[in-house]
Formats: sequence, structure tokens, C-alpha cells
Amino acid sequence: MLSPDLVETLLRQALKGGADFAEIYAERSRRRRMTVRSGRLEEAISGLDYGAGLRLFFGTEVVYAYTNQLTREGLLEALETLLRAKGAMGQVDERGAGGLDFRKALPKGLHTPGTPYGEKDKRYRLERLLEAEAGARIAPEIRQVEASLQEWEQEVLIANTEGTWAEEKRVRTRLFVLAVAQDGTEVQTGYAAPGKSVGLELFDLFPPKEVGAKAARQALTNLRAKPAPAGTMPVVVGNAFGGVIFHEALGHLLETTSVAKKASVLADRLGEEVASPAVTYIDDGTLSHAWGSTEVDDEGRPTERTVLIERGILKSYMVDRLGHLLTGYPMTGSGRRQDYTFAPTSRMRNTFIAPGDKEVEDLIASVEFGLYAKELGGGQVKPGSGEYNFAVQEGYIIRHGRLEEPVRGAMLVGKGPETIRKVVAVAKDWENAPGMCGSLSGMVPVEVGQPHVLVSEIVVGGRA
Repeated sequence: MLSPDLVETLLRQALKGGADFAEIYAERSRRRRMTVRSGRLEEAISGLDYGAGLRLFFGTEVVYAYTNQLTREGLLEALETLLRAKGAMGQVDERGAGGLDFRKALPKGLHTPGTPYGEKDKRYRLERLLEAEAGARIAPEIRQVEASLQEWEQEVLIANTEGTWAEEKRVRTRLFVLAVAQDGTEVQTGYAAPGKSVGLELFDLFPPKEVGAKAARQALTNLRAKPAPAGTMPVVVGNAFGGVIFHEALGHLLETTSVAKKASVLADRLGEEVASPAVTYIDDGTLSHAWGSTEVDDEGRPTERTVLIERGILKSYMVDRLGHLLTGYPMTGSGRRQDYTFAPTSRMRNTFIAPGDKEVEDLIASVEFGLYAKELGGGQVKPGSGEYNFAVQEGYIIRHGRLEEPVRGAMLVGKGPETIRKVVAVAKDWENAPGMCGSLSGMVPVEVGQPHVLVSEIVVGGRA
């Protein structure tokens, strides 16, 4: 993508200009999206994007510039812009003398797709989307179905003045199905969206007909559901995407993006009990073919498995380079960015509550009256405090230890640091689900997850 000679020239020039550390991030990415709606092809688009970002550190002050002119002239112009911004043009620092000894680590292919990006034609993709739509047509009440396929191939190069030279090709594929059910004037929706760091073998892992049927069943369940009750009650939160509560209302509080500024209620609390002893909370960028996995982070460091909370005790934060300089905590391979137009910050990768030793049935059986939040939808979180509210996409009343009628319109309201203390039981059935997370460095793919968990009490907003 860029020659070692050009990269070395740029990095040495940055050091000559007085930078303490310099980094280049170059990227070439291709994206495809195909959408079928009500049996018709609605969209088939693709795009190619490329560019590079230059980041210079002067102590803990950071300047960043990006360009899609990957010529020597274009990159030198971007570098000069940064040096001028720091008033460093014309300076000569002896640290820029001599060569850089790049340590080139060959990609291990940990997440290499089984079916490469260009192996199948458009017709193959269209047929799979039509299968997903057909799979959702399980009842007359299903009035509309939309199925989409998103593919993403990204090649990155990260090099810095410490000698890092890391390259990686990242491939991600995701299938979306939205089903709309209608009975008279009542309209409800259902949704399913599996995704992995794989190629088109995603269709083998998640057969399109089954994905469509899952979305339709959820829509039909909500169509016959009653309004949810309101009040404070025990809640069994479902596995997989149920982990979005703790991703949003706890995970972000453990990124040095907020910890370094003391903007997190969990700042400076290493070694303290911050969660229930039933909870071990992990951020793992090494999970095989997971949606949020990479071999290296966007600062060129190998990704890691980071135990954040172990049996309730806060053990680590998620730390990028700048966070390390500001806090002194060791880096955890957590520097991430949407693309070359963003400087990296500390971000989650695949974050989840580790499995416990309980059966899901035992969690439900222990509740006299409460809510089973099987699937969660969107929500809002207040940065710093972790205050949240999340919609329950599919929910059921628990009465006398048994699942009863489905309910709709429920909202879970609370504070992440308080809710994690109220987890009283964790099941064995750990599962993750994909999503996109937005923060200072843009939108990045992540997984959220957990087994089923029982929370002793959460405020439930409802209409009944």
C-alpha cells in the first residue's frame, strides 16, 4: 500500500520536526450492500475508499491529519500541515537521524474468510436474500419483509516511530432481515441481523430462511402482545444482544477515553468491588471470526483478551496509547477507529459477561413476578454516570416462576454501575451478537454479549 522507504521518510521527518512519536495509518476498503424488499431488488451498491492518517505526539498533545492523496507529495503536505500547526516547521531534531528498524509481523490469518470477497457473483447474493425473505413469510400477517446483505473488506497498514509495521486484511459480512406484521390497525416489527468476520460462509452459519423466520416470529409475537406493566421488579435479561445494556452503560465507563478525564464514575477504582461477585466482564479482541475481532488494533498493537472485572473486582481498563500516557495504565490493544479520517481512541471490541453455572430455567423459576427481556432494542445512555434506558424488543411476563403472556412497550431504566451490582445469577448459555458502536473515533464493529442474567430489580417503564 505504501513503500517502506516512503513510510520511513515521513516518520523521520516527523521526529526531525520535534514530535515525540509519529504514526501512519493507511487504508483501502471496499463495501457492498444489496437490499431486497417485498420480492424485488431495491439496492445494489458498492464503493472503494482509500487514504491515510498521520498522527504526531508532542508529549500528551496530539495532532492528526488525513488525506486520500497517497503520493509522496500528498503525504508530505499533510505532515507539513501538522508541523506548521505546532510551529515546528524548520526545526531539526537529532531524533530524526538514522534509520528506523521496522519489525514486520506477518498476518496470522486468524480471521481469514472461507469464501473470499469476490468468489460469488451478484446472482448468488440475490438468491440468498430472496431465501431470507421467503423464510419470513410464515403467516398472512407478515405484510412486508426487507432483507439486506452488507459486505466489508478492509486492508490496513500501521507503522510508527517505535518500529511497528503491521498489516491486516479484515473481512466482515452481515445479513439483516426486517419483518413487518399487521393485524387490522396494529403494526409490529421483528428484526434479526447476524454478522461475523467471515465471507459469504455466513450463509452456512446462519441459513437465510432461518434468519427470516426469526425476524417474523418476533413480529408476530409483538402483534399479539399486551402492554407491559410498569414498576420495579426482577428482570431476566436474555443472552447475546441482551449484553447491550452493559456495553453502553458499563463498558464505555471503562475506556480511558472517559477514565483519563475523570469523566467516568469508575475512574481510579482498580482493585475495588464494582459489580456483583457473580459477574466477570471481559473485552476480547481475539475471539475467532467475531464481528469485533482483529489481529492488531488500529495502533498496530496485537489485540488482547482483557479481563475488566473479575468476580466483581475491577481489574483493568481499556487503554490506547494516549490513554496510557495520560493514566500510566498499560496498553491493552484497544485503539480503534472507523477509518483513516479518524484518530484512534480506546474502544471496546467483543465485550461480554462470562458464563456462570446456572440453567436459564432456574433463573426464571426463581422469580415470583417479573419480566423476561428476551431481546433488547435501542436505547440511550448518559456518559459518565451510565444512566440508561433501553427498549425491550421482545418480552414476557414471569409469573410464579413460569413464562406467561408476551408484552410490548417495556423500557428498562437504571444506572449501569448499579445494575451490575444487582446481578444475582448468571446462566451457562453465553452468546454474543454484532452491532455498531459510535464514539469519538467514529462507528466501529463490536460484539456485545452475555448468558441470561437475573437482575434483582430494574425499573420497568410500561403502559399497563
